[in-house]
Amino acid sequence: MTDKQQMTPPAPDNDERDRPLTLAVLRQLVRHDWRALPGTTLVVLSRDTEGNGYSPFATYSNARYAPTYSDEVSEVYPLPEELEQDEELRELYADGIPDSAVPALVLYPLG
Repeated sequence: MTDKQQMTPPAPDNDERDRPLTLAVLRQLVRHDWRALPGTTLVVLSRDTEGNGYSPFATYSNARYAPTYSDEVSEVYPLPEELEQDEELRELYADGIPDSAVPALVLYPLG
């Protein structure tokens, strides 16, 4: 491995930790902080905040996010256009979607 391949991304500043990650911050990390990482770098997600298990990032979706239990444990809901196109989804969410639901990029682990 070259030195470039062994580089790890810098740790976030203390005031950037333990806050929800927005797409703007993710873009900043990819474009600037992590730009020297090789394209073959594996993206891995932790199962929980304590690091009890890890899995490769596998897929994503665009959805809506609404805090229902706490700011850290919540639910995601389909987008309006998905509901329009899918009768089963409309039936599944017949009780409605919380007004607090906001657009979100949802990342799913492989395992």
